[in-house]
Amino acid sequence: MSTNEINLCSFILKEYHGPVAEKVGVYLLKNGSMPLRMIAQDLSLKLSQTKKTLYTLMQHNMVDFELHKRGFVEYRLDIENVLVRLRFPRFIYSAKMLYGDTAELLVEELLHHGQIEMSRLLDKVTERLNESAEGGEVSSENVREQFVALVHTQFIRRCLAVTTHTTGQPQAIPSFSTEEQDVHTVPTSVLNAVDSRKRKRSVDGSEQATKKQRTDTSEEQLPDKGVFWQIDYQRFNHYLRDQHIINAIGERVDKRAAETVRAILRLSELSMDFRVPTTNPVSYHEIMQALPKELGVNSETLDQYLKILVDDSMEFILKADDSGGGMYVIHLKRALTTICKAHLESVVRERFGSKYFRIFKLLMLKKQLEQKQIEEFAMIPAKEAKDMLYRMFGEQFVTITEVPRTPDHAPSRTFFLFSVNISYVARMLLEQCYKAMFNLTLRREHETKENKRLLDKQQRVEAIAASLEQSGADPSQRDEVEEMITPSERAQLARVKHITNKLEQSELQLEETVFVLQTYLQYDKLS
Repeated sequence: MSTNEINLCSFILKEYHGPVAEKVGVYLLKNGSMPLRMIAQDLSLKLSQTKKTLYTLMQHNMVDFELHKRGFVEYRLDIENVLVRLRFPRFIYSAKMLYGDTAELLVEELLHHGQIEMSRLLDKVTERLNESAEGGEVSSENVREQFVALVHTQFIRRCLAVTTHTTGQPQAIPSFSTEEQDVHTVPTSVLNAVDSRKRKRSVDGSEQATKKQRTDTSEEQLPDKGVFWQIDYQRFNHYLRDQHIINAIGERVDKRAAETVRAILRLSELSMDFRVPTTNPVSYHEIMQALPKELGVNSETLDQYLKILVDDSMEFILKADDSGGGMYVIHLKRALTTICKAHLESVVRERFGSKYFRIFKLLMLKKQLEQKQIEEFAMIPAKEAKDMLYRMFGEQFVTITEVPRTPDHAPSRTFFLFSVNISYVARMLLEQCYKAMFNLTLRREHETKENKRLLDKQQRVEAIAASLEQSGADPSQRDEVEEMITPSERAQLARVKHITNKLEQSELQLEETVFVLQTYLQYDKLS
């Protein structure tokens, strides 16, 4: 774990949960699994305060626990579940694109709460939909169906139940239940309890209750109390991975080829083992049935596209067997390696220039070359090629392998072969991305703090203007309120908004690069 990762995690914890959560999180990152009393003692915190902080971090899936062999509980921070918060906007957007506005709100509420009961979640989302609905009332039945669909497609999962047992000590020891069934199904008992609660509300007339009555639901009233749900981060990560592969095929071939790849991924996404480098084999007939009818792809056209994809030099698609009209798989490891290479090439082109990019790409194609061979193949003068090679070597984009012809390793009798270690370069760039992300977040925080008074004033003015508009006040009154912000202040607010938007957009783009590099490194470990 690097310093850049710890700094970025520290900022995320502080931004979302405050300075105490930051202290506890960084302590666990640096020291590994630790018991409650040791955490409180080393950080000079009250035991109750440490408990509340750990509870909050566990609620948001950042801390988990395990039972030590000596009988006490140790807490550990999951760094991946901290860094994944940078990807939350893409999770919400993906849910919206796949299932619509209701799914977007379900995912947003789940990410906001970390873990929540189904009935409470449905109430909150239904209320938000009704508040934003221009006409009519949104049925809670539609929200329930959308929730079940997200669970069925594994974007939402049930949390493992926690049980307690005694070990001869005065306190109960928690542990995860081992008698867990499928976490991607909604238990019938929960569905029946939620439905009966809905019918009871309808009979009692509570569907027309006020907002306060809707939200004032005690835990004792929940029919599914203790059954919590959370976002399945891994499933969203795999969906985003698939989107990168589909986009790469679309750019290289066309839309129909991309839809063919999408069909193969969809057919195996819920059943495949994610620890293998290829998808499950999918038959030709299954692909044909899964393709959208509006594409107008017939049997002959699909044959041609599959042949193009199988014969392509990228080797994303492989023909595994001839049975069933042909069995096809997607080699995820090769696909992600190609996508990662494209990102590395883009970095080299932007940082060094087109000639450096030519040498870098040549080394990735030819694997290992001597300096003279590089000069000839890249058609670059010897002195210039040497300077470029050693500059990239100094910045660790290129490595040198010595191959001696004699045991004394004399330079005159040694071959010096230049190459690109993709895994090493990806790790190096990932560290630089963490550092850049930390700097971006610091700059955004600085801009917000420097203009906090002005931003608060703008919020107050907008709130007053909105209330006047709702009450049907005269437009001149609203104009008078808005004039409380002077022209110079408006110019300053526009500048802050412009800078903040650019920083946020940079964070999103940088996070996409982080995701590609992380995913490639995960698959690079697979055989």
